[in-house]
This record gives sequence, structure tokens and C-alpha cells, in this order.
Amino acid sequence: MRRGQAPTVPARKSFDASELLGREAINLDTPELQRFLAGKRVLVTGAGGSIGSEICRQAMRFCPQRLIMLERAENNLFEIDRELRDTWVGSDLRPCIGDVCDPKRVRQVFDAERPQVVFHCAAHKHVPMMEAHPCEAIKNNVFGTKVVADVSASSHVSAFVLVSTDKAVNPTSVMGATKRFAELYVQSLNRDSEATTKIGSATRFLAVRFGNVLGSSGSVVPIFQRQIEAGGPLTITHPDMKRYFMTIPEASQLVMQAGAIGQGGEIFVLDMGSPVRIVELAEALIRRNGLRPGDDIEIRFTGIRPGEKLYEELANDDEQTRPTGHPKIRVWQLPRADVHHVSNGLELLSAAATTGNAREAVTALARCVPEYRPRIAIANDPPAKADPPKLRLVSPSAESEAA
Repeated sequence: MRRGQAPTVPARKSFDASELLGREAINLDTPELQRFLAGKRVLVTGAGGSIGSEICRQAMRFCPQRLIMLERAENNLFEIDRELRDTWVGSDLRPCIGDVCDPKRVRQVFDAERPQVVFHCAAHKHVPMMEAHPCEAIKNNVFGTKVVADVSASSHVSAFVLVSTDKAVNPTSVMGATKRFAELYVQSLNRDSEATTKIGSATRFLAVRFGNVLGSSGSVVPIFQRQIEAGGPLTITHPDMKRYFMTIPEASQLVMQAGAIGQGGEIFVLDMGSPVRIVELAEALIRRNGLRPGDDIEIRFTGIRPGEKLYEELANDDEQTRPTGHPKIRVWQLPRADVHHVSNGLELLSAAATTGNAREAVTALARCVPEYRPRIAIANDPPAKADPPKLRLVSPSAESEAA
């Protein structure tokens, strides 16, 4: 092939995601899911997204009484609704257009449909995009979560499961920091709701941390595939970049399992084995297309983008996580912020997000999530206001002693 000539890409071969994972895909389908979802009214936010739509597909296998799909993107909602109607003829499907940041609309949906289980998938998730738009990340990832969680609590929903990310561990990105604060808010609500257990109205609030999901919208595999079909190059930020990966079915089943087995307040994680080097993933995908890395398709390194890490921190050792009843699911052992600290954080974040000032938004996030370490200064913004004091994270034992 002459240099500069695009290679002829053979017809794409079908392959199992486990071929790219470097491990066998994990089946999380257990009897608990049947007991948890059968006959229930289930609501999924972000139902038109990659994870939300797969949760909808998987949930239907367990015969819910009703599936409520809340989504602000009309076309995405139309597609998943049409797909499920073709597959599950006669099922009670309720597509609902709405934004999780709109409290009145969310309340309308809950009042009309009376969900018993809520899977909260709606979020802004792309790291570099959220570095450029931290105010919007706060509005959607923090306050969108707050809206849905608050309405779930007041509606006496049985279980609320937040979809979070491994990027919430010692975050260096806006996206990871907003997800970490969303976790703290959900945990604080669970602690609040424990007081109502005696009257039977408590909601179990849980969170699940994902690795990178193979094949999801905007993820690396679809991007690489498009680059291969265009003749290359495949662009990778750094030769040592590593990530934990999971398949879309693994991700969706993990969310549902968390709701089935969680007692409330936990943050669940899937044992995803060892992290995968992105360059090895790219080479494997090139070969799966019948081409040769470096010869037929160039691999080009472009440099780490704002907010990115070389390695995500998701070690499943005994110091960080504890086992559950499922051998491949563990629970993070983390300190929580109490209700008062979270409430103060919400005030800081709300004030910063409404200014539209990126620097103030990042500064507020750093106050609310002490382990957050922004790596790149925000350019072209006026200086932030005087720094308020940092919020203090306390362990459950320390809280009880202080009380």
C-alpha cells in the first residue's frame, strides 16, 4: 500500500467484548433481580443513553409492572421506546420527555407514574467537555441528581440507584468531582431516611461506580472504529494510558444488582480485573478489522487532555472495599459527609454554578470535595471570590461521637 493511501477495511467482524476486555465477561444475572424487579414500577432517567437504554432492555426481562423512561433527548427516547414496544408487545411502557434539572417536571412524572425503583443514569459524562463547562456539570450531575433523589425520597420510592464512575476516586476532573459530590449527597439522604424506617417510608439510596463502558456512546471503541474505517490514524492521548473496562450488559446488571442487594448508603463496584492499556486495545481492534497496527493504520499520540489521569484508581483490595454476597461485586469503605456539610456544599455549588464563571465553579468543587485536585487553571476568567472554608468529611464513627 502506498504511503498516504487509505487501507481497504474488510467487512467488520462481529466479536465479543470479552476479546477486548482481556477477561471473560461477568454474568450478574441472579435470582435477586427477579425478586427485586418483578411486578414493580421502574423508572430510568437518561433512558435514551447507552447505559440507561440497556438498563431498560435488561429490566424488561424481569417482568416489571411498568417501565417509565425519562429522557430529555427526544430522538433517543423515541428509539428505545420503539425498540422495546417491538420486543415486548403489550408491555406497559411510559416514555416521558423531561429534564432531571426541572423539579416540576420530575415531580409530575413521579406523581403520575408512582415509581417504586429508580435508576438514575442521566448525567454529563465526557471529561474534557466538562472541564470546559464546569457550571453545566454541576447543574446536571449534582443538582439533577438532587432533584431526582429528593423527589424519590418524598415519593417513598423503595430504592434509588445512582450511576457514578471510577473517576470519582481522588478526582482530577470536574466530571469526577461532581459525581463524587453526587455520591455524598445520595449517602446523606440515605442517612436522613434511616430515621423514617419505623414508619416504613425510608428509601434505600445506593451508588454504583463504573469503569469505562465498552461500546457506550462517545466511548473509545466506537471512536476507534470510525477512525479505522476512515483509514486512520487512531488517536491516543498517551502510550501508558490505562483504564478499567466493562461491557454495557455488565454495567446495567451491576446497577440492578446494587438495587437488589444493597441495604442503603453503599457504593458498589465491579471486580473488573486488571486495567487495560489503551494502546493494546487499539491494536487489538485494528487486528480484528483484518489490518496491521502501524503498517495499515497509524497510531498517533496526542497528549493527555484536561482532567485526565494516566491510571484510574479502582483497586479492589481489602483496605478499600469489602465483599458482598456476589463474588464479583464489592462495596467501597468510604467516609461520608454528614447532612450539614453536604447542605453547605450545595449552597457553595449553587452560587458558583449560577455565575457561569468556570474558575468559581472549580474552586467551589475543590471546597466541597477535598480530595479533588484540579490540574489545569481555568483561563480567561476573572479571579474567583475569597475562598470559603473547606467542608470537612467525617467518618460515621466520628459523627456519632460528635452527636
